[in-house]
Amino acid sequence: MKTRLKSAVEKALQNCYAAKTLVSGELPEFAIEVPNHTDHGDFAVNVAMMLARPEKKAPRQIAQLLVEQLEQQEGMWDKIEIAGPGFVNFFLSKSCWYAVLDDIYAKGAQFGRSDVGAGRRVQVEFVSANPTGPLHIGHGRGAATGDAVASVLQEAGFDVQREYYINDAGNQMDTLGRSIFLRYCQLQGRDVEFPEDCYQGDYIRTLAQQAIDEQGDHFLQMDDVEAIAHFSTTGGEAIRSGINADLQQFGINFDNWYSEQSLYDRDLVKAGIETLTRDGYTYEQDGAIWFRTTDFGDDKDRVLVRSNGVTTYFASDVAYHREKYERGFDIVIDVWGADHHGYVPRMKAVLAALGRNTEDLQIILVQLVNLLREGEQVAMSTRSGKFVTLKEVIDEVGKDACRFFFLMRRSDSQLDFDLELAKKQSTENPVFYVQYAHARVCSINRNVQESGLSLPQPGDAEVTKLQLPEELALTRMLARYPEVVVGAALSYEPHRITFYLQELAAQFHSYYNQHRVIVDDRATSCARLYLVNAVKIVISNALNVLGVSSPDKM
Repeated sequence: MKTRLKSAVEKALQNCYAAKTLVSGELPEFAIEVPNHTDHGDFAVNVAMMLARPEKKAPRQIAQLLVEQLEQQEGMWDKIEIAGPGFVNFFLSKSCWYAVLDDIYAKGAQFGRSDVGAGRRVQVEFVSANPTGPLHIGHGRGAATGDAVASVLQEAGFDVQREYYINDAGNQMDTLGRSIFLRYCQLQGRDVEFPEDCYQGDYIRTLAQQAIDEQGDHFLQMDDVEAIAHFSTTGGEAIRSGINADLQQFGINFDNWYSEQSLYDRDLVKAGIETLTRDGYTYEQDGAIWFRTTDFGDDKDRVLVRSNGVTTYFASDVAYHREKYERGFDIVIDVWGADHHGYVPRMKAVLAALGRNTEDLQIILVQLVNLLREGEQVAMSTRSGKFVTLKEVIDEVGKDACRFFFLMRRSDSQLDFDLELAKKQSTENPVFYVQYAHARVCSINRNVQESGLSLPQPGDAEVTKLQLPEELALTRMLARYPEVVVGAALSYEPHRITFYLQELAAQFHSYYNQHRVIVDDRATSCARLYLVNAVKIVISNALNVLGVSSPDKM
């Protein structure tokens, strides 16, 4: 709707220039806003105030010239008013709003998509949990967020790649191998200490038992260092396989799995440090190599190579992000846990040092999840290994509820996830409430078809029969959807889709509970069927962006 209105205003401007009532010839990027009060119209445009200086006229005078031209374009509005210092307020006609229904039917699953992104290449890297243990519920929120960000960007016309960064280099893999080996030794009857810094979860014992089942006491005959190295490799592979299986069950498939170790194998970490050194951004102190991140706003400089010659995790990130842009991505999005917020300035410093616009790297922070059961906190501790895995939650409440609940709030805000609420088959459950709206329309359609009638197609419905205020409100809500998608994409905030769905579902259920869709007047029934099936299309499209299904029955 805003696109149509923008075109109408630009045409009016061009007509003013052709008639020489305006002379600057400018077509400024004006704002089209929804007024706070409905008595100020459906939309307001500020273009007259933007042209005041180049035209050397009062904004209201310019607005009047525009209105004279706009009033010659019939069909879109009932009236146009000038308000305040020079706003042009539009009161759109019902026929203009109801034309949205034809657009929804014509585009179907494509309704809501746009070319705002113009094919710009975006990489979304998310989850990227260490392959040292199964995914827990906190990883699930990051997974849902990253996948939904990628989806909404695709809807807005960006070329998107989903990537998982495998942290398969460094001490954590050695710790994994040592943890499995020590449990293996214990299960074989050896009296060995199991240190607190080893991984404590039951999955370590399971991996150790699998080794016994497959190869008995074979690893007791090996040198400990060799055995630990073996368990580092096989354990990491088994855990990565489990992570991938959990993510697929969650409806997430990555385009690329990227190994941190590959950065070292290709000498890219060394090359990244050499690039920073060549450009004068590093120095040596106390035997270590430091990156001058304070030159770019960080609170202190950061170590790239320790005094013992071992590179830091940060050095890997320098190389990794440098290589991302070499792959041709215009924008890189990292989805991190909120506890990594202090890491953001140094990564922005990396981009600045590499000569990139720091806005080319977007960091989305994801807060932890408070897991509840009937309002009571579920205790979790990753240190003790007593945490709730993502798979356990999916198995209990289902993929749809899990994803929807994770996306019900801004990612950087606290989230309470009540397992019992997520399982309820009632309107108290937000995902049930939205999916039920889709299922209700499907039920209406089945009743219509069982009675021998056919569902309306574009051109069949007399939309003038839609006279109720609720019907116009529903149509306006449907018209908002493409704009909601663009806003969610450009702000990297997929929860906007979730908010929108809850509002749309509420309006639909209210309409359904107050008014019959099938009435004695055939033309009215046809128009109402046309409207509610447009609601069904939009709900399905929006749920698809969130990775949530649209059931026909509930």
